[in-house]
Amino acid sequence: MAMVLSEYAPAGTDLFRAVKMLLIHDLVEIDAGDTFCFDVQGNQSKAEREQRAADRLFGLLPSEQGQELCQLWNEFEAQKTVTAQFATALDRIQPLLHNRQTQGGTWRIHSITRDQVIQRMQPIASGAPELWEFVQQTIETCVAAGYLKG
Repeated sequence: MAMVLSEYAPAGTDLFRAVKMLLIHDLVEIDAGDTFCFDVQGNQSKAEREQRAADRLFGLLPSEQGQELCQLWNEFEAQKTVTAQFATALDRIQPLLHNRQTQGGTWRIHSITRDQVIQRMQPIASGAPELWEFVQQTIETCVAAGYLKG
């Protein structure tokens, strides 16, 4: 997705670095046990589980490589660089598109509301500002279609 949406990356974004961040972020989530973003209880221990997973995964690698990947993961988590913010925006857009395509998918199963999705999508406003209007329109389309509670 990073390559397809690269034209929406803010100035100064290192696209290759963003792709690496997204891959590393996903590997850590997989190892930690991915947590549904609206699962309040599951998210309470998410950071700790992901830190343990990151330490384990990066520890399996040669020292220099493990350190490099750990730095990428930490940069993504800290959200202080334009590249990390763009990567996060893409990470948030994917489930939005998935839920639209599946007529509400997990939103309907868990009775998710417009406000919850807007709050979750907020990093897109700064990480990929040119996509924010599209995101808002998509959310409203999903509400109108009944995929998402208003």
